[in-house]
Amino acid sequence: MIKIGVLGAGHLGKIHLQQLKEIPKYDLVGFFDHNEEHTKTVIADHNVLSFNSIDELIENVDVVDIVTPTLSHYDCAVKALKKSKHIFIEKPVTNTLEEAAELVELTREADVKVQVGHVERFNPAFLAAKPYCSDPMFIETHRLAPFNPRGTDVPVVLDLMIHDIDIVLSVVKSNIKRISASGVAVVSDTPDIANARIEFDNGCVANLTASRISLKAMRKSRFFQKDAYIGIDFLDKKVNLVKLRPADAETEKDPYAIVIDSGNKKGKKQIYFENPKIEKINSIKLELECLAESIENNTKPKVTIEDGHRALEVAHTILDRLTLTEDIL
Repeated sequence: MIKIGVLGAGHLGKIHLQQLKEIPKYDLVGFFDHNEEHTKTVIADHNVLSFNSIDELIENVDVVDIVTPTLSHYDCAVKALKKSKHIFIEKPVTNTLEEAAELVELTREADVKVQVGHVERFNPAFLAAKPYCSDPMFIETHRLAPFNPRGTDVPVVLDLMIHDIDIVLSVVKSNIKRISASGVAVVSDTPDIANARIEFDNGCVANLTASRISLKAMRKSRFFQKDAYIGIDFLDKKVNLVKLRPADAETEKDPYAIVIDSGNKKGKKQIYFENPKIEKINSIKLELECLAESIENNTKPKVTIEDGHRALEVAHTILDRLTLTEDIL
C-alpha cells in the first residue's frame, strides 16, 4: 500500500480524507492542519492521526496530498519534493508563475509523480464526451456560481475559470496566438465576473465566462467542430452529441430522419444524435486513484505539473489583460 498524508483539513481536505479511506491502494497515515478546530473535527469525524507539523507528516508518507490554501501550495510542495515524495496538489498549482516553474524543475530533479487537482478532467460527462472532441474550432464555456466568501481569496479566474482553461488546453492541440479579456469587480477587490477569448494558431477560438455572483450555478461547455456539436453539462453530468453524416437513399425513405441539403457539392446530410454512456464516477476519488496507478506503474500522471503550470500561465495572462482593461477604464 502507498502511504499518504493530507495537508489541509478544510472543506476540500475533509473530502479528500474521506475518499482516501475508501481507496485500497492507499494507507491513509494521517493529516496536518494549522487550524485547531479543523484538527479536532477531523479526529472526531474521521478517526485519523493528526501530525504535529508539516515536516513530521512528510517524513512518514510516500505521497503528500496538498489541500491547503493556494498561497501555501508552493512552500508545502517544496518541502515534499526535497524529500523526494510524490505529490497531489490542488489547483491552482501555485500562487505565482515563478513558483509553478520552480516546482516543474524540482519535480524533474526529484523524479517523482506530481498530479494537479484539475478535477473536471475526471468529470464523468467530460470523460464520456472527450473521445468525440477531435478537432474543435469554436468553444464556449460558462462556469457560474452563487456568491461564497470562501472563494474570494483568489480572483475568479483562478478560482473558477481555471477549470475551463485546463479543459480547453487538454482538448485543443495548438499553441495560443492571442488572449483578450474583460471583467468587473462587484463585491470583492478583483473581478467577480470575467470573460476571456483565447485564439489558437490552428484557428480555434475559445470564449470563456466565469462568475461568482450568479443567482444559480452553471458549468457548461459547448464544442463545435466539423460535422459535430458536443455539449457538456459538468454540473448535471450530461452530454448532448449532435453529428452530421452523408444521407443515403434509405435515409431519404425514412419520414422521421432529419435531412438537410448543405448545398454546393456537399449534398444532403442527416442530423443524428448519440447518447454516450456516462459512468457513475466520484471525480475526486478517481483522480486520487489515478495518481496511485501512475506511481505503481511508473507512468505519467493524468494531469501533470506541466499541465498545471500551463493552465496557470494562461490564467495569469487573462488576469494581466483584465488589469489593462481596468487601467483604460
